[in-house]
Amino acid sequence: MNSQPDMKHGNTPETDIICIGETLIDFIGAQVEAPINETKDYHRYLGGSPTNVAMNIARLGMNVVMISSIGDDGFGDYMLSRLEEAGIDTRHVYRAEKIPSTVIFINNTAGTPEFIAYRGADKEIYPAQIPESLLSSSKVYHTTCFALSMEPARETILSTAERAAEQGVQLSIDINYSEKIWPNREQAMEAIARYCKHGPLVKISQDDVDRLLGPGLSHKEVFDYLHGLGAKIICFTLGKDGAKLSASGSDVMQLSALKVEKIMDATGAGDAFWSGFLYGHIKGQSPEKCLSSALQMAAIKLQNVGRIPDYADVISDILND
Repeated sequence: MNSQPDMKHGNTPETDIICIGETLIDFIGAQVEAPINETKDYHRYLGGSPTNVAMNIARLGMNVVMISSIGDDGFGDYMLSRLEEAGIDTRHVYRAEKIPSTVIFINNTAGTPEFIAYRGADKEIYPAQIPESLLSSSKVYHTTCFALSMEPARETILSTAERAAEQGVQLSIDINYSEKIWPNREQAMEAIARYCKHGPLVKISQDDVDRLLGPGLSHKEVFDYLHGLGAKIICFTLGKDGAKLSASGSDVMQLSALKVEKIMDATGAGDAFWSGFLYGHIKGQSPEKCLSSALQMAAIKLQNVGRIPDYADVISDILND
């Protein structure tokens, strides 16, 4: 059995966002539009949905804390160094002994990617990683379905979310559900319902809806279901058709996607979208402006393979216009 972390946290400055969940390695195929069984070469990238959000928001100049677990191996060394280079607070990242870092192989496509996940240390998230002082000094607490898919991370994340909500922290979740990652759909729906009781900001895509709730639902049915669970604001991403936003008690709004001449890499576009939205929310922007910021970040990501480039000052100027 893996030993639990003995974390030394030190003083906690005010935090714009806590991102809790998977930090992993994405191996993205070099051959464009080739399925995995035909992909010969892969390039290594730092990955994991909450990690991508953390990296993007840190590049936009905000104070970001990452809570995750990585292997005590070469991949773990690489991931930790990348997080630190971005200026992310990594004091709450646990190096799990005798458990390898999690890696995912992904094909290179402009559509929904095919992937194979080799799960390892990402699930080893424990309460000792999250001091009360960190929660009380934070504005947003963000996680994902992937992060909730295995124990002990699931109970750690859910119980901490409840504590965070009690202290007035805004919860956020990307409902990036996949039956390949979480075969027990009923368990997933129970965990999502428990999280949504506390008024989170929610991101969901058509693929997520089809896998979690089944195909054929109208957007209104999806919004009604999630608001019924307690979600405060729901962003429904629609790919090339942009995104819809539903806030409790308000009319649904839709904005078009920005035109992208050539899509270089769709992996992480949803994370870029949500990074832009959360950045706007933390900045106090209106929901419509947050949605606009989200679509701008997604367009930037689609034009770059791997990470969003290092011109955060320019990007943040765009998002604040």
